[in-house]
Amino acid sequence: MTALVRCTAATLLHSQRYLAPVLLFTGVLTVLTVNGRGPLPSAYASSAGALFLCATWLTVVVTGLDDPARRAILAVSAGGAWKVLLASVATALACCTALMVPGLLLPLWTGSYEVTPTGLLVGAAAQATAAFAGCAVGVLCSPQVLPRPGYALAAALGLVLAALFTQGLPPVNRLLHLLSADTGPAALLGPVGGQLAVAALLLAGASGLAHQIGARRG
Repeated sequence: MTALVRCTAATLLHSQRYLAPVLLFTGVLTVLTVNGRGPLPSAYASSAGALFLCATWLTVVVTGLDDPARRAILAVSAGGAWKVLLASVATALACCTALMVPGLLLPLWTGSYEVTPTGLLVGAAAQATAAFAGCAVGVLCSPQVLPRPGYALAAALGLVLAALFTQGLPPVNRLLHLLSADTGPAALLGPVGGQLAVAALLLAGASGLAHQIGARRG
């Protein structure tokens, strides 16, 4: 599995198709956090939203790196199509983990926030939630599930908008409301951790569904 993840990551780096989602993340994060002030969780609402968008796009990119013929060869070599899917998800999550560093630190540099260890922990959990949720949406819109790019794009836009703007919908909309409320970081640890668990379950379910659909298509 480690070799498969390395192969997927190398293909992603060589293709340079990661640049667009990473630039989107950087641009959205910079615009939304520059000259900000106040409680630190409010800044991480912006970074979590930006990472959610980036993770969705990045996952669609990673799962679509290989054409069906090469993906079939990889599946045979790796011992199953589910291993190839897991490697794609792991690669996308690894990229999101790297982006969490600027997501945590850039708001501190561009704004004036009350920095506490608990606030940083809440920010890390919030971004992990956004990464899991974004990867879940990306997997559901991957070429294995929706082979036609137009349908995949429409589905991704619909799911992203629903996740962001459906009132109270966990984990993304609920997470953003929690972080935007005038609540201390210590009181947010439990609720944000709950949304992280929901996002992890969503990713697991989305990956299982994508594998089943891909297996039937194959």
